[in-house]
Amino acid sequence: MAIAATFIFQFFVQGATATTLDAETLTVPVDAGGETMVLTQEQAALGKKIFNDTCAICHLTGGTKTNPNVTLSTESLALAFPPRDNVEAIVEFIKDPMSYDGAYNIAELHPGLSSADIFPKMRNLSEDDLVAVAGHILIQPKVNPEKWASGKTKF
Repeated sequence: MAIAATFIFQFFVQGATATTLDAETLTVPVDAGGETMVLTQEQAALGKKIFNDTCAICHLTGGTKTNPNVTLSTESLALAFPPRDNVEAIVEFIKDPMSYDGAYNIAELHPGLSSADIFPKMRNLSEDDLVAVAGHILIQPKVNPEKWASGKTKF
């Protein structure tokens, strides 16, 4: 019984403790031109929440359930066509998802604002929400370098 009580206490205490990230960690690329932005603590927390509620079912810890060779790692995002390694590109992808090579639309398979009729969780996401999610994806390699997007592509 004591073990269960300790576990429950730790779960709630750790869950309530917010992690404060420094400005370097919160700095993410905005566009392909090299412009950057510093996310607020609130944006980082919101991005994490939305990602966990909406995206993590297929992208748990930055992997990709349907294709473990394509992750949300900085490298995979940079090698996509067009590259998706900045806030604007990720937001555009979430609005209208395309295949990794950019050859065709995958909105019927991948949740996006353009397919919100199929994927109800996408219906209420604002532009600010999308920026927060993109920011979350881009800071994770700095926050969780050992776990983020390691999947089956790294042994």
